[in-house]
Amino acid sequence: MSDFETVAATENQAARRGVSGEPGTPAAAQKPRSLAGDAWRDLRRNPIFWVSLTLVVLVAAMAAVPSLFTANDPRDCVLSRQHAGPSGGAIFGYDFQGCDTYARAVYGARASLLVGALSALFTGLIALVVGMLAGYFGRWVDAVLSRVIDIVLGIPLLLAAIVLLKRVSTSSDNVRLFAVIFVLAVLGWTTAARVVRSSVITAKEQDYVAAARMLGAGNGRIMWRHILPNALAPAIVVLTIALGSFIAAEATLSFLGIGLKAPTISWGIDIDAGRVHMRESATPLVVPSAFLALTVLAFIMLGDAIRDAFDPKLR
Repeated sequence: MSDFETVAATENQAARRGVSGEPGTPAAAQKPRSLAGDAWRDLRRNPIFWVSLTLVVLVAAMAAVPSLFTANDPRDCVLSRQHAGPSGGAIFGYDFQGCDTYARAVYGARASLLVGALSALFTGLIALVVGMLAGYFGRWVDAVLSRVIDIVLGIPLLLAAIVLLKRVSTSSDNVRLFAVIFVLAVLGWTTAARVVRSSVITAKEQDYVAAARMLGAGNGRIMWRHILPNALAPAIVVLTIALGSFIAAEATLSFLGIGLKAPTISWGIDIDAGRVHMRESATPLVVPSAFLALTVLAFIMLGDAIRDAFDPKLR
């Protein structure tokens, strides 16, 4: 084979490798990937992400359509079935009031997940506003808002929530539900705000922000179009983990008799009732506790997986 034929064969092999995406592909032939694309590629390969996502989807479906998971009515309580064993679809038996333990755990997901999701949503809104204002404008704005963050951060969440919710004397289910959401959101936004502030400080120094400012874009447009997209990713990671913490906080408050109250069905309420009658039967205590633990663990694992995927330092 002549030198010319050898060079031609080598070029053809290189071209085929470039098309197929094998090692040795020229940089011009490779399609550039975004940060989101790289993160999704890492998430697809992470079994923890799929396990936690599956659990989260199951809990969300349980909260939205509980009848898919049980045909029994959680409020159908007959004292003659008190602490009876599994029967009639009650796979974990009955509690001290003769209610289906499993059905109550399924229906309890709605209140717990609603509190966690809405608390995380309102927390995210407060954190985005405070963090973006502090990080973008800096100077005295940053100094004042940072001191506010430090003050709120120094308040113990559960202790303050107990003190504030003690003042709520109404027995209305909806009022108590939104009181718990409001208190958790007002007290739990500080960590997310700090993360948003740090992201904004980093983003506002980038060249594309300077270019937008030179083209005449105002502060509002720069913050909305250029700063906000960069601050959302780390905020979503923090709020995903916080959602699990809010669910645990709601269960703790309900367990203490400060948060939600009967006849609302909640894991915290059932755990408290199961604790009182634990000597007669441990199942009414173990079942809602297991549902709560798995749900909180699922959200924390999901947040950790997303954080690892979006953190360039871990690549």
